[in-house]
Amino acid sequence: MLCPRKCGADRENGELGVCSVSQTLKIARIAPHYWEEPCISGVNGSGAVFFSGCPLRCVYCQNREINSGAVGKEYTVDELAEQLKKLEASGVHNINLVTPTHYTPQIASVLEKARLHIPVVYNCGGYELPQTLALLKGKVQIYLPDFKYSDATLAQRYSFAADYPQVALNAIDCMLEQVGEPVFDGDGLMKSGVIVRHLVLPNHTDESMKAIRMLHERYGNQIYISIMNQYTPMPDVNVDELSRPVTDDEYALVLDYAEHLGVVNGFVQESGTVGESFIPPFSDD
Repeated sequence: MLCPRKCGADRENGELGVCSVSQTLKIARIAPHYWEEPCISGVNGSGAVFFSGCPLRCVYCQNREINSGAVGKEYTVDELAEQLKKLEASGVHNINLVTPTHYTPQIASVLEKARLHIPVVYNCGGYELPQTLALLKGKVQIYLPDFKYSDATLAQRYSFAADYPQVALNAIDCMLEQVGEPVFDGDGLMKSGVIVRHLVLPNHTDESMKAIRMLHERYGNQIYISIMNQYTPMPDVNVDELSRPVTDDEYALVLDYAEHLGVVNGFVQESGTVGESFIPPFSDD
């Protein structure tokens, strides 16, 4: 019952949820990551922990290899706490928990044990329940959710979650209430705050403009909006309109609209972001 799916799986006894994993922590990669927003990656990288499984299961998923739950190594709470402390000691700027929703109670315990001295980033798909996010209050300093859709029909078509738009907005409300408006250090690294990501999809510039308008009208400069052009069509995506990358013209149209709206706090991507550098290697070793 941790995510809006509320599938009721008895994961404690090994049953798999919609997320495709049991309650045991399963992680595909723990390593510095250099391809987040500049205020997250900095120079030394973000200490990324890529969790296996995912409640959303989008048809165009860029990390399907791990989000299916098929790849990863199992960890206890104590073992993961030790790994986070090692990452911190390596000099990364923060600990970046990627697709963590279905492990939130365990993560809360891990963070209590690790007692980190760098910010913790909760990097998620935006499909979150307020009562689950409440477990992280005081333990997470930076929220990095997606806002994938403003349209329920598209949310159902691509992520099987017609309730996504309102659920995600409610979640961002909770995140902002917890950590407040953005705070940066003298080097431009984020110390606390909310960055909402929106991935522009091919053939859907109207949807992107609506999503950005919805975010800007609701939150103004209380959040940063990261507008991404890195969509990479995966070989097994059987949706015609998603079979190619986003064109430069499509992306420029969305950025021009964001500027027209008055979006000031934002991040954009340069061309050439489609490819393997944004899809890190995973292993079940």
